[in-house]
Amino acid sequence: MPEEIRLTQFSHGAGCGCKIAPSVLEKILKAPLPSPQRGETPFPLRRAGDGLLLVGYDTKDDAAVYDIGNGRAIISTTDFFMPIVDDAFDFGRIASTNAISDVYAMGGKPLMAIAILGWPVNKIPAELAQQVLEGARAICAEANIPLAGGHSIDSPEPIFGLAVTGDVEIKNIKKNSTATEGCKLFLTKPLGVGMITTASKRGLVQKADFDEAVKSMTRLNSIGYEFGKLDYVKAMTDVTGFGLLGHLIEMCEGSNLSAEIEYSKIPLLKNISHYVSEKTYPDGTMRNWKSFDGKVQGIGSESLLTLCDPQTSGGLLIAIDSNHENDFLAFATKHGFDIHSFGTLKRSASPVVTIL
Repeated sequence: MPEEIRLTQFSHGAGCGCKIAPSVLEKILKAPLPSPQRGETPFPLRRAGDGLLLVGYDTKDDAAVYDIGNGRAIISTTDFFMPIVDDAFDFGRIASTNAISDVYAMGGKPLMAIAILGWPVNKIPAELAQQVLEGARAICAEANIPLAGGHSIDSPEPIFGLAVTGDVEIKNIKKNSTATEGCKLFLTKPLGVGMITTASKRGLVQKADFDEAVKSMTRLNSIGYEFGKLDYVKAMTDVTGFGLLGHLIEMCEGSNLSAEIEYSKIPLLKNISHYVSEKTYPDGTMRNWKSFDGKVQGIGSESLLTLCDPQTSGGLLIAIDSNHENDFLAFATKHGFDIHSFGTLKRSASPVVTIL
């Protein structure tokens, strides 16, 4: 009987915890764009708001958006990472759900996906890569889009993800930087998958807790397309590798606001207090905290580990006009989503986020 292969043992990171820390990424993206040389087209150098490019990287949004005319736009995004679970099929499902989420977070509808696969062919059987692709196909089918092709390389670590194309009515585009004072904050999925999957990698997880985390990570954020049609939804993003605090700070800074949040109202995966007490948190948690230490007031020993926990295929973070809170709750319930209100956006101040 051949020894069981654990995919997570071949990767130095896991899921969205592989992301470069926010502070480092900010330095990378601050590099100035080069000026076009004489005779060259300036098109590749356009920033968001210049011509047909409606959303670029300027606001740290989830995807790029390009105007194609007649009130419609194309959404383009890519996301990939190393295994967060050992099961190849589930790895494919999680990575695909996570990648497609960026389209939903912009208020759009996915159209098709292209696979991105890196595989250490001399270390892990190709049959497991095939199972990863089968997981991706299952999620794409659920999202009603084709997995239309892709690209693969022989790499030292297993890597998988998707490049996803979507479409959106321009009036329905949701950005992370357009929240307004007084907006209520909502979250569509509980936090804690980084801690649970870290516990799994260390052989310390309870099966029921792990199964709950996988179920959360493989649930499509398809409700984002419906939220895009609501005028009172002012800003939206998905919560991934920077943790809830990181993505909330991006929303606040982009909108020139601050946030006041109630920790007791933030949804967490069941039994997460056990993993907090065991300190089974991923390395990315502390990298995240170091990136926005000084912008947060009221952090505690537990809330640091949960709010900075890198989420893989996390939920949508939504800011809505407070006058429509009841309408929003009813709308989400109608579509089968249990959402949670946990805070309010206020006039910009220091610190950026206050935890009550």
